[in-house]
Amino acid sequence: MSSTKRSSTRREFLKNTGKVAAASALTGVVVPRVHAAEDNTIQLALIGCGARGTGAAANALSVNNGPIKLVAMADVFPDRLEGSRKALLKREKFVNLVDVPSDRQFIGFDAYRKAMDCLNPGDVAIFASPPAFRWVHFGYAVRKGLHVFMEKPVTVDGPTTRKMLTLAEEADKKNLKVGVGLMCRHSRDRRELLDRIKAGELGQIIALRAYRMHWIDGFAPRTQGISELLHQVQRFHRFLWASGGWFSDFYIHNIDECCMMKDAWPVQAQALGGRHYRGDSVDQNFDNYSVEYTFADGTKLFLYGRTMPGCHEEFASYAHGTKGLALISIGGHSTGKCRIFQGQTPDNAKTVWKYSQPAMNHYQLEWDDLIEAIRQDIPYNETKRGAEASLVTSMGRMAAHTGRVVTYDEMLNCEHEFAPDVDKLTMDSSAPLLAGPDGKYPVPQPGIVTKREY
Repeated sequence: MSSTKRSSTRREFLKNTGKVAAASALTGVVVPRVHAAEDNTIQLALIGCGARGTGAAANALSVNNGPIKLVAMADVFPDRLEGSRKALLKREKFVNLVDVPSDRQFIGFDAYRKAMDCLNPGDVAIFASPPAFRWVHFGYAVRKGLHVFMEKPVTVDGPTTRKMLTLAEEADKKNLKVGVGLMCRHSRDRRELLDRIKAGELGQIIALRAYRMHWIDGFAPRTQGISELLHQVQRFHRFLWASGGWFSDFYIHNIDECCMMKDAWPVQAQALGGRHYRGDSVDQNFDNYSVEYTFADGTKLFLYGRTMPGCHEEFASYAHGTKGLALISIGGHSTGKCRIFQGQTPDNAKTVWKYSQPAMNHYQLEWDDLIEAIRQDIPYNETKRGAEASLVTSMGRMAAHTGRVVTYDEMLNCEHEFAPDVDKLTMDSSAPLLAGPDGKYPVPQPGIVTKREY
């Protein structure tokens, strides 16, 4: 069976639901609503109403440690917002938890502000729009004293990473709780595996391997009647300014879970990649990537990504230690499959340890953990780690797209920002990227274009 069919992600939420398109701020410190008012309902605003945002809202509404309600929604596409609202209401348990009348449905690039203006300090804003907008939306949430859940990646280049790191410090000063959608960090099997690695059961980690190789159809035709800007927002995976491309969006989970087991970030990357089966696709992605990440102690993480039809498929992460091999994940981002093997091959007959508890939905766990932190006033801010994971991912992408060795410090201090004026976009704005006379967008040319930051 294909690994893509075995995995379950938030993207499947809409398919599974019918495919329908009072806290107070005192001296800068946000006090959780549960401690400040008799009504301890946490209100939610969803900014970005695609399948990913709809799935995040569903997870939020499924938390069972206190009342919670969705009260506002924002997007740039009216049909996407309405499709999301209807998809949530199709689930009987959400009927009384989704209270978004027409006057709390907002369309446009300024809709995020209007949606968050419906909340009180201590409520939660959900960010599931393209990553380019993350620092804009997060900055407004911090100013308003809102807790946040934001999807990954949270940055796509050096300048936006620096902005997010600064905002992370400001959120800490206000005692805001922030979750980032790197849900593998919340899976209980990976946490137990990490504990066992720290206890020495794998020995010293000597190498890590990560694979995400499967066919993805990226040739959806352009929607008629929309502007160039809206086209690029709608198809954001095609454009580096909006998302970091497939590389940043797809591979960040494998990279992050491997770095979790290593308990470190790599300090440099060198990489290969190219376009072979893109045909007439007018996007900026390569269809294959091979990255060698190096940690400060010399340990390597080898990442392999491919989106070509008819090829061998694999979706997994491994850690090699001096005492054996650890299976971090297999068949996608599913949980409950972590194991440690004797030797360096995943031979079930040589299993030393395997996770024995029932698998739990880590998309749900990350929300359970966030809301628990809000209600119990537990320090909780994943922004810095999310920004660092995003930066490391961008480091590998940039190495592949330029053909150079790229260091962590170079990536962090790089001055090139894909869309510096993204906070000024309106429905009438020009797109940050323009197509050439042939209707195609610029694509990376390793070894030829090495100074332009891809």
